[in-house]
Amino acid sequence: QVHLVESGGGLVQSGGSLRLSCVASGFTFDYYAIGWFRQAPGKEREGISCVSVTGSTKYADSVKGRFTISRDDEKNTVYLQMNNLKPEDTALYYCAAGLSVDLAAVQALWKEVYDYWGQGTQVTVSS
Repeated sequence: QVHLVESGGGLVQSGGSLRLSCVASGFTFDYYAIGWFRQAPGKEREGISCVSVTGSTKYADSVKGRFTISRDDEKNTVYLQMNNLKPEDTALYYCAAGLSVDLAAVQALWKEVYDYWGQGTQVTVSS
């Protein structure tokens, strides 16, 4: 059975940092690209970052320069280091796994190309 479990969310002040983790099981992890998405109340789910099977990365403009994605295939885990957090980063953060994600394409940050999803972890940034 496929599982993606996010952790590391919480409440942080503006300018602070958090590190999210996504632990995967039930599928061949190193065959899949992993993406991070977020959804704020009343808004669409937004793709913010992804990492390919080779370690290539992609970021949305809204987080570029502040967030860093990485993967550890030995631990079946992907991390999202989030620095200089802003109140507008407040959202439920999800990780997702996609077998056919092309990081060279704009679709790499589209939720439609991902196959498996976690339940999310809440990030709240206070001003």
